[in-house]
This record gives sequence, structure tokens and C-alpha cells, in this order.
Amino acid sequence: MVAALIQSMPSRTGKSIAQWIRIVKSKGPKTRKERIAWLRSTHGIGLPTAMVIASETEGKNLAALYDDHDGVVDAMYQGKENLRPIYDIVAKSVKKLGKDVGLMARKGYVTVARKRQFAALQLSTKSRLNLGLVLPGVPAKGALLASKNVGGGRVTHRIALEKKSDFNAEAKKWLKTAFDGDA
Repeated sequence: MVAALIQSMPSRTGKSIAQWIRIVKSKGPKTRKERIAWLRSTHGIGLPTAMVIASETEGKNLAALYDDHDGVVDAMYQGKENLRPIYDIVAKSVKKLGKDVGLMARKGYVTVARKRQFAALQLSTKSRLNLGLVLPGVPAKGALLASKNVGGGRVTHRIALEKKSDFNAEAKKWLKTAFDGDA
């Protein structure tokens, strides 16, 4: 996914990764966190792209780290193999939402994004996987719980998944609603 972001950067942002690196080094803030915020607020760049630019500016090759999606996910589920089948079912369902949907494994969770993140899959305990959803303005009710600590700062809600059957029609409906909200 990182390689695809870098490759599509000129058509999406008007600049190549090399041009963005020069801009960030000459005009941008010094810390990674500040650079990401600056790229997003000043240049209107989405979070995944801003993270790639900030990391590449520091000389960190995110493609080498994150493009081994399966390896990162495998490592994430070591010792929590009981939750991997739930992850696999949700990931399969996510991929069916659209060709423009991507899953990006990070150290502690998997981001689900189109133009920007609309969901996340995060292990929370040895017995629970949280399906984080970006649903601003939606009240928490039923299985849909308010959340502030799943999948980064955009996620507003979560659904606790402890068994395969927890990824039911209601959970799929909320996932589709978050997907549609990112159109």
C-alpha cells in the first residue's frame, strides 16, 4: 500500500515524493508528528499520505515495514491466534466493499481506508478484537460503543468482536455506513 501511495502521489497531490521531501525539509516543522499535522492542515493531504511523506523525509522506508502486510498481521496475532479467524472474516468483508479500499497494517492495528481511514481493526485484549469505525455524529447504541483509543484519532466508535458471530448484520451495516461516509 505504501508503494502504491508513493506511485500515485503525483496524480493525487501534484508532487512526487522527492518534491514533498524537499518541501518538508525546507519549510516544514521538525518533528514527525508536527510534519504530519502540517501536511494535513496546510496542504490538505490525507493521513496515510502525510505519514508516508513524513517518514520518507526522515529516511524511514515505510514500504519495507508496512508493505509486508501479512507478515505484520501474523506478528500481531502471535499469542492471540484465537482472534485471527475473526480478523480474517472482517478483512475479507472489508475488501468486498470496493476496489478502492486498502488495509494497512501498523504495529498495533490495521487501518482500513479509501481516501482516508474509515475503520480500523485493533486487538484490545487476548479475547477481543475491536472493529473501530469513523461515524461522526452517530450516537452510540447497542453493540456500537463510543471510542477514543482504537485505530488512531479518527475512529469515533467501536464494536467488540469476541467470536465470529459478533461480526453480524449489525456490525456489517455499521461498517458499510462508515465506508459510505468516506465516499
